[in-house]
Amino acid sequence: MSFAVERRVRFAHVDAAGIVYFPRLWEMIDGAVEDWSRGTLGAGRGATHLDRRLGTPVVDTRARFLRPSRLDDLLRLEVRVAALGRSSLDLFVAGSCGGEPRFEAELRQVLVDLAAMRATPWPDDWRAAIMPGSA
Repeated sequence: MSFAVERRVRFAHVDAAGIVYFPRLWEMIDGAVEDWSRGTLGAGRGATHLDRRLGTPVVDTRARFLRPSRLDDLLRLEVRVAALGRSSLDLFVAGSCGGEPRFEAELRQVLVDLAAMRATPWPDDWRAAIMPGSA
């Protein structure tokens, strides 16, 4: 199961050559993951952090930039679950424009109890939402 969002490349995203500066792509990737989390778990980071006192910091990441993205491009970011562990979650994000691959990113998040600042198992309701049939 995958989730996709579209993001328009804005002037603030590009460098002097008109190409997306790579840290801006990471911001778009993080935004897509946040949108995926809200849609999948039914709660954004505010509710997750404040109400459930749980966080999902990224502990490992990797990216491949396949082709440059430019001002005004409409990027499609597709988020897929690669693996779900006891407290970890591996996500794959593919970025494209008009069907042409632009970048790929792999992220590992760990669910953290914010009071203890320690990894904690995924709650059953979230586990079931992330990987139906896994709770």
